[in-house]
Amino acid sequence: MKRQKFFVSALACFVLCVAALPAFAAAEFTIKVGSIVSETHPDMVVMKSTFVPLVEEKSGGRIKVELYPNGQLGGDRELSESVQMGTLQIALPATSVLAGFDKRFQVLDLPFLFTTRETAFEALDGALGEKLNSLLPALGFGCLGYIENGFRHITNSRQPITQPGDLKGVKLRTMENAMHIAFFRQLGANPTPMSFGELYTALQQGTVDGQENPATLIYESKFYEVQKYLSTTGHVFSVVILLSSQSFMDSLPGDLRQIVVDAAAAFVKEHRRLMPESEVENMKVLREMGMAINELTPEQKKPFLEATSPVYAQFEADLTSEIMDLARKAQK
Repeated sequence: MKRQKFFVSALACFVLCVAALPAFAAAEFTIKVGSIVSETHPDMVVMKSTFVPLVEEKSGGRIKVELYPNGQLGGDRELSESVQMGTLQIALPATSVLAGFDKRFQVLDLPFLFTTRETAFEALDGALGEKLNSLLPALGFGCLGYIENGFRHITNSRQPITQPGDLKGVKLRTMENAMHIAFFRQLGANPTPMSFGELYTALQQGTVDGQENPATLIYESKFYEVQKYLSTTGHVFSVVILLSSQSFMDSLPGDLRQIVVDAAAAFVKEHRRLMPESEVENMKVLREMGMAINELTPEQKKPFLEATSPVYAQFEADLTSEIMDLARKAQK
């Protein structure tokens, strides 16, 4: 009798374990998302609050999402290369880095191309964005949407920047981007390409005098600790792409692929809502942290625009007349 009860109990336990297996089964697919920003940056905040739960819940646990902020998996270039190779499924790089894969992506770095985020997103969601998206599959990439880092502004340890002449001789860290280097030379600065991961130390040690980034990234990176002046030049609207691995997306069954696409669209919508609020708040905090912020008027920005206008002709051959035409139509 005892043996019979033992086997009955064992059988019941086995049945319960088998029934519980789906809950503990490993996900069929894992999406690793890499970014250079911190976990408190809107990119990662909205990833965690919107994209991750939507993908994991809608897929019934068939897809697991892992977030890797703080440049854990490398800088924007390394992240993009990993996406291209398929070892990383999604990255959030600035579109500037894609110029290293196809020069035509430099169009989004033309100085003063966009003066409002509304104009920028109208172009990115429209003909200009569609054209750029069509270049990605051949490179092993896909686009799940465009968001922003915000308008790029200049910080430095010397003085307020109110006119191009104020940049003369200023050693300014830039991205490793030919167009950025070109237009800062037009402004009289000494552009110094450097990876983002090296920037704080370079500013702290005086290796460079300044840098240029959106307000949220300036705050998140604590550049207020090593930079005194912030000038709202707004010379480039920094676009971020939700870059996907084409091979990974192709490997997903149709239903799961649609879940990822829909979750990305929800992420983009929420990010675009949150980011302007974040920028306003971060500007306020930067002032409180002791930064001297001088806001340039449209009239003060005109000399910067005029000084950098030769860059358009300089890069037209790389960008192609087709893309330049789309850019000019988008410019308002």
